[in-house]
Amino acid sequence: MTFRLGLTGSIGMGKSTTAAMFADEGLPVWDADAAVHRLYAAGGAAVAPMRAAFPGAVENGAVSRAALKRIIAADPSALPRIEAIVHPLVQEDREAFVAAQTADITVLDIPLLYETGGEAEMDAVVVVSAPPELQAARVLARPGMTRAQLDAILARQMPDVEKRRLADYLIETVTLDAAQRSVREVIDRIRRQLRDA
Repeated sequence: MTFRLGLTGSIGMGKSTTAAMFADEGLPVWDADAAVHRLYAAGGAAVAPMRAAFPGAVENGAVSRAALKRIIAADPSALPRIEAIVHPLVQEDREAFVAAQTADITVLDIPLLYETGGEAEMDAVVVVSAPPELQAARVLARPGMTRAQLDAILARQMPDVEKRRLADYLIETVTLDAAQRSVREVIDRIRRQLRDA
């Protein structure tokens, strides 16, 4: 039975970089965003139910994120209906990934882990964090990103201070070296815990 380590953090905190560090240490990493891309791609499990519910969302045999954004902008009540289709498929994908693992620890990279109550399914949660000014600088350096867009994204995410309070482990990503050391420490602590159990 593999140990489920939830990995989460707000936008611009360095979560993807940290997930790659866990992978570099030899741990299997499941990525929620990548799972959604697979489900939305041509032949993906979300295409048929999405076409049935929102015919305009499917273009060239795949679910179009741009079309979904337009649908939600026109009708905000569409979002919960979209989530009702996608979330169970994402959960199935995650369970299949976990079931296939032989590693002692499996990392589950889930951006909205706390917002969706997903922490209840984890053995522990690691939160990736950085100071607000560094977070803003990272996000605003992305092409086309504006302060208003960043504020809108942050409004939908649990505040970082709250995530830090709930976390079993915290990884600060101010420098890559410090983050790498923290990743190794988290793995070592979990492995000691598993040995002592």
